[in-house]
Amino acid sequence: MYGWERRRLGIVARRRHEATKSANKSSPSSDVAICSEDATFFDPHTTYGMASALEPAALLRRIPFGEVMRLALFGNDERISAAKALSIGLVSEVVGRWPRFLDGWARLGQLARDPVEGYACARVGYHRGLDRLRQSGWRGSGYVRSSHPENRGFLAALEGLRRTAAAIGERDEADRCAEFLVQLDPHPEGSGNSTLPG
Repeated sequence: MYGWERRRLGIVARRRHEATKSANKSSPSSDVAICSEDATFFDPHTTYGMASALEPAALLRRIPFGEVMRLALFGNDERISAAKALSIGLVSEVVGRWPRFLDGWARLGQLARDPVEGYACARVGYHRGLDRLRQSGWRGSGYVRSSHPENRGFLAALEGLRRTAAAIGERDEADRCAEFLVQLDPHPEGSGNSTLPG
């Protein structure tokens, strides 16, 4: 289990390797649950002669009844792979080997079930992007051009944050994001206004 982290709005649950009892508790209560490609989900209660009650009840809000019963009744012998967890709705996205891939967060936000989930994904991508920019020497001002492929994920996450903030009524934040986008890249690639060649 890799853990979970609270964001300003929404909870993102992250799973890595084997997710057991406590992971299955936090996954259904999360707005977004992501896992690595090698993650497996299981409930070991019955293997050790314990009742499995809280986790299955919580999981029923997210995955089909049959899947919940298999997990609850077969203990360590029933494991759900990352691909299966994605297909049944236990996780929102299987993040591969590169969870710091900013474009992945932006796309996850675009595929969200509702604006709040999209907002949470975009916010994670935005903050990871700010961290990456700062590690590269950016000091909070100056251009971050879309003509550079390494900037596109961050800019897409910022645009997603602008869009979803507006959708949930955070007008001030949406306006700040729109202004920030123009400051970072006044003539984005593909806008027709670019002064860049070709």
